[in-house]
Amino acid sequence: MVESALLPAPELEAERAFLAEAHAALARMHGDVLVREVPVIGGEDNDERFTNEANTRAHQQRVLALVDLPDVPLFFGLLDYEPGTIEGIDRIHIGRRHVHDGSGVPLVVDWRARVSVPFYRATAGDRQHVVLRRRYGFSDAAELTGFEDEPLVGAGPSDQADAFLRAEIERPRTGPMRDIVATIQPEQDDLVRAPLHPSVCVQGAPGTGKTAVGLHRVAYLLYTERERLSRGGVVIVGPNRSFLSYIRKVLPALGEVDVRQITIDELITEPATASDEPDVARLKSDARMAVVLRRALWSYVGTPTDGILYSKGSQRFRVHDYEVGDIVAALRESTRYAPGRNALAQRIAHAVLVLMEQRGDSPDDRVQNAVARSKPVKAMLDAVWPRVVAEQVLHRLFSDADFLAQSAGDEFTADERTALLWCKPARSWKSAKWSAADTVLLDELDDLIERRTGSLGHLVLDEAQDLSAMQLRALGRRCRTGSVTVLGDLAQATTPWAAGSWDRVLGHLEKADAVVAELDRGFRVPDQIIDFAAKLLPQIAPTLGVPRGVRTVADALTIVQTDERSFTDTLVASCRAALAGEGSVALVAADDQISPLRDALVAAGLQPALLGAAEDAMDTARLVCVPATLAKGLEFDAVVVAEPAQIVAAEPRGLQRLYVVLTRAVSWLQIVHAAPLPTALNSPDTITRSVDAQ
Repeated sequence: MVESALLPAPELEAERAFLAEAHAALARMHGDVLVREVPVIGGEDNDERFTNEANTRAHQQRVLALVDLPDVPLFFGLLDYEPGTIEGIDRIHIGRRHVHDGSGVPLVVDWRARVSVPFYRATAGDRQHVVLRRRYGFSDAAELTGFEDEPLVGAGPSDQADAFLRAEIERPRTGPMRDIVATIQPEQDDLVRAPLHPSVCVQGAPGTGKTAVGLHRVAYLLYTERERLSRGGVVIVGPNRSFLSYIRKVLPALGEVDVRQITIDELITEPATASDEPDVARLKSDARMAVVLRRALWSYVGTPTDGILYSKGSQRFRVHDYEVGDIVAALRESTRYAPGRNALAQRIAHAVLVLMEQRGDSPDDRVQNAVARSKPVKAMLDAVWPRVVAEQVLHRLFSDADFLAQSAGDEFTADERTALLWCKPARSWKSAKWSAADTVLLDELDDLIERRTGSLGHLVLDEAQDLSAMQLRALGRRCRTGSVTVLGDLAQATTPWAAGSWDRVLGHLEKADAVVAELDRGFRVPDQIIDFAAKLLPQIAPTLGVPRGVRTVADALTIVQTDERSFTDTLVASCRAALAGEGSVALVAADDQISPLRDALVAAGLQPALLGAAEDAMDTARLVCVPATLAKGLEFDAVVVAEPAQIVAAEPRGLQRLYVVLTRAVSWLQIVHAAPLPTALNSPDTITRSVDAQ
């Protein structure tokens, strides 16, 4: 990066003056929208009220989208085009949103616009009519500190872009995730700008920026398909609230404020008040449960043994049992449960009306509805097609061994069925307590009983490798006609119920036509750290290739071996050393270790925050204590990992969890251990130093 002290003063001052002009223009745009009256359509009918509410929401969102965030630079790049390439303009500043002056002349062009594409794609060999590309450097306070120019005319290969990328990535960070709009690489840009359909699945190694790609893809799609997506909405599903808090500022910085960001547990509204053993949760999360639930529900529909005798005055009309049986059989093949029950009543009533017409009557729809609500028809419904709710079916399934065996068929073994049965069933479905896995099964049953209406326009699933088959089915139901962006890394699949390959994931989502792409260049994690963590891949993900790091950082990885007596003191010293540098610091340990280690840091005079205790933990302290189960998706400048062996021993997929933990550092990783490292990490080239006991 060319620093301001080395730049010609007039040129730097001109850029700063332009930045001030752009800020003033954005403030004017915001003010104009703020005072603009929202159009109101007179009248009280539902359509007019809906239109007025939609206009009000759109106005509020536009006001929010034009808020000038003080720590977000308005532009990050510039393109000089060949004269005549763009009518009336040879130079454009590229930024996170569009800004124009009072006459409508663009001052800053949105990075998503077609004219901005060469900023990410142009090379000396394929200039795309670009003469010069400029990249700007800003302080954390959004002060313009410098820029560097990359001439594309008559230029050979240059490492200037790589230098800028490195400087931006290594800029110390605190608080939530930043956007990467200034440093998007060509392979990332391909995915960001991919069309809405077909869906996209990104297999991304640690540090490849897959989460950032997904967020920027949302911003791009809202730019190109806003009207289409606004009808169904856009939702981002993350693994936990800590992760969502970490990414929460990326889209607002890009001018997008109307995107819902939730967890899978929040999407499925049934509260979970019980818990399962891991093996039981895995069984409940298996795709086979979909077949079992369907059998269980439809087993409530029986075969009529008697017909219907309907009386109207002195007349009697009989619909025989075999006729009712034919209606039931036809409906079972063509409808969901609740609509089928309603349709059965109407079809029986219609059969009665046919008999009335045969006797010379002229019944109308009112008569048919009356027959459908009559006692004989209601009695038939209750006997043959009873009203049920999801909780009722699931309670019986896990309480009644015979019913479970009948519904399971050959899907589950006898031992698996025994594991699924409750040891102490609740007296009724109304008093039953449900686990997180149960709530997903209830969601499946709800959809079998009555179809969910509407579909999201676009759904983003981050850390999707951890989702179960049944969770994926639930998510797919909410996006039946929309598209999805699936983000994840199979090597980081830590849940016992993980669905498996991306083909399986996409199949459960009913998006089998999705394009699967792989990001394997680690921009954000130093090469030494990626290489070290990749030693685990033959055990945890043998089908994946080894990712490549594009950056090396001096002393990026250190392994400190100590003993139990000096273990805590060594960790405290490591955290103190990390804090002597710049940026964010994380101490990551097994979940049951993190609280006592935090207490030790507090006793030593440090001031750590505890991730998970509050959503703003990463905003309020440079040093954050991170339980291993919450580390996924997060980044820190420096990371201290405590006792890898305990992280591995804490859960069935402990090696996968350790792989996640080892790849959270952007610049510096220190591993402190007293117990032996996992065998895969012990090799002659491992950098280790010992700390003598005090």
